[in-house]
Amino acid sequence: MTDSTPGRAGPVTARGSAGSAWAPFRHEAFAALWGAQFISNIGSWMQTVGAQWLMLSLTGSAAYVALIQTAASLPIVLFAVLAGAIGDLVDRRRLLLVTQVLMLVAAAALGALAIAGLVSPWLLLALIFAVGTGQALTSPTWQTLQPELVPPAERPQAISLGAVNQNLARAVGPAIGGIILAATSAGTVFLINAATFLAVLGVLLWWRGSSRPAAALPREHVGEAVRAGARYVSASPALRVILLRAGLFVFFASAIWALLPVTALSELHLGSGGYGLLLGCVGVGAVAGAVLLPTLRNRLSPGTQLAGGSIGLACVALILGYVHITVLVAASLAVAGMAWILALSTLNSLYQLSLPQWIKARGLSFYLIVFQGGNAVGSAVLGITAQHLGVSPALLVAAVGLALGPLAGLRYRFQVIPPAELLPAAEWPVPNLAAGDSASGPVMVTVEYWPRNGQEADLLAALRDARFSRRRTGASAWRIWQDAADPARIVEQFVVASWEEHLRQHDRVTVRDQERFARIRSMTDPAHATAVTHWLTPAAPGHHPGPGDMAPGPDSEPRPV
Repeated sequence: MTDSTPGRAGPVTARGSAGSAWAPFRHEAFAALWGAQFISNIGSWMQTVGAQWLMLSLTGSAAYVALIQTAASLPIVLFAVLAGAIGDLVDRRRLLLVTQVLMLVAAAALGALAIAGLVSPWLLLALIFAVGTGQALTSPTWQTLQPELVPPAERPQAISLGAVNQNLARAVGPAIGGIILAATSAGTVFLINAATFLAVLGVLLWWRGSSRPAAALPREHVGEAVRAGARYVSASPALRVILLRAGLFVFFASAIWALLPVTALSELHLGSGGYGLLLGCVGVGAVAGAVLLPTLRNRLSPGTQLAGGSIGLACVALILGYVHITVLVAASLAVAGMAWILALSTLNSLYQLSLPQWIKARGLSFYLIVFQGGNAVGSAVLGITAQHLGVSPALLVAAVGLALGPLAGLRYRFQVIPPAELLPAAEWPVPNLAAGDSASGPVMVTVEYWPRNGQEADLLAALRDARFSRRRTGASAWRIWQDAADPARIVEQFVVASWEEHLRQHDRVTVRDQERFARIRSMTDPAHATAVTHWLTPAAPGHHPGPGDMAPGPDSEPRPV
């Protein structure tokens, strides 16, 4: 794998173009959903300030404050895969309407209980977890939906603008939350957050969306969809590298955000308003970073972008830990915002653009699990470290981890896949069943190859690489065989869970896969046709196959069709 620069979208212009950071705003639906999300994100950051400050007043514990971030992130780990599978199968607009109502109710309950003075530390964590659950059910669908509202050339900018939305809200929400918190109470902040979900609900009711194209095959069961998503990600070396490096990065970067309220209170002696302004500096830096992103993408590889963001945050962690001058901390947090948006946008856009359409939401759910799970675990681990060793040593650990993290790129390099290669392959042949055949149980497919003279080793190597394509599209088992009597006869064998799943496998083949199999065919001897055979499990005499017949019985053998 190579670490290459992504495709260039054209020069940056003053007006919206494919190369402009703001080009997606030309599209009404994208702009409306982005604006509603911005209002809701402001409320979420207000809630974060209110919850962290309320927890600090209830316990005075750095560990408990760090657990606020853990409680908000943990639902992603638990529910994102299920949410992603559902998002790929059902009407996305209706799913988002349901999840927004769930978050509104949970946030309103938190506000009412806080005003009544009934919130304990663990009840606060439980209600933050409830709001986070709604976010976990929303995120995979929302993050994959927005880029689809713009032309393909503008999708990297649309994905980046999603991260900008969160960080621009960081520039506004904490400051507003801190002011309201100082003037009223945490309960009022929570109720205002609940009201912001009405903005998203309003836009979703206005936006009718586009219906999914009619499918020739029945809709997947949720369990099958989850397994297909896990199979795709595990069989994609490019995605696995992104997940590894994202988890490594966010584990240490989480310490900056988790320990910032403790630093503001104990080292800088700031109140809630001052803490909100510090977070505002992060947001301002993020916006500045977003403006620079198109230029940086054209000049730097993804690995270099991530390294720059990681090292920048390492420097900020050191300043937070050992330089307790408010003006310098505020300036460093602006740098943190730029570094954060650079790293986050690089990882997010690279991952999303490496997914074909059929797997978008459930594929992204694994990224969210790694990112938010790393965030939750990192916050908890480094929060406990701060509780026992002090805030400065914990931030030193984070700085060392962030500074050394980019070295992983020496072994695990990013692979940039052009979006055109992930489009469905045209005219991929569909297998047929013999008349009267039933297709219950698993399907075994064998492909017999005869390599050209001297190309046996090349063909075997190419087939071993092709196993990833077979598994990504649906194969649960894969193997290659050589004839003991004639080593020039090579058989590829793979198993798919059902005939229906095998038909989906044909639909999932991409241009990239098609080109790989075309290269394999070019290595075969034209005098010996490549033979493809599909094998079914015959039913026992007098037995009518049912959905539970998933494997051959002891007295049955596969038969070809």
